[in-house]
Amino acid sequence: MKNYKKVDEKAILRYSKKYNIPLVDGYELDTSYISFLSSLDTTRYKSQRQNHYQPLQALYYDKTGQLQSFQINCYAGGFPNLHWDRNGIFTTFPPRQQAPLDSIVQFDTQLKFLRVLSQTKKFSADNYDYIVIVYWSRFAGRQSKRLIRFVQDNSKLTTDKKVKIIYANTDNIFAGQ
Repeated sequence: MKNYKKVDEKAILRYSKKYNIPLVDGYELDTSYISFLSSLDTTRYKSQRQNHYQPLQALYYDKTGQLQSFQINCYAGGFPNLHWDRNGIFTTFPPRQQAPLDSIVQFDTQLKFLRVLSQTKKFSADNYDYIVIVYWSRFAGRQSKRLIRFVQDNSKLTTDKKVKIIYANTDNIFAGQ
């Protein structure tokens, strides 16, 4: 892990290339996302909020916008590398459960917090059976790169479903805290 620091779009695009992220699928998670999570009732949603605060995530949404699989860094375990495929969870599409599912951040809500970059190409969610949102960061270094590779490889396991992967950089959210 590297130190938190603000990154501009140029840096996000440079790291996107380094991490094998298609530039047309790149986004930045808006810093207002933290305010949204903070506004949720802490007594009712304490663990869910904590899960959605994590810097590395893979959220698998189905065609109806419901979260079907949720992968986050704090449940992966492992040292020195996170064990994203612990117990073979990435051997099926969508991956088997790692983190508990919830409904506090549905797909439409996620989209409100994704800022397009200059290279981002619009897409219609209606054209896909699954949309996967990968949270990644420069400061997580190779852990980000490994999660991205696991998600990309996992998407190749299905031949009968149309899958769109989009990538949201989270560096500026953590640099501001």
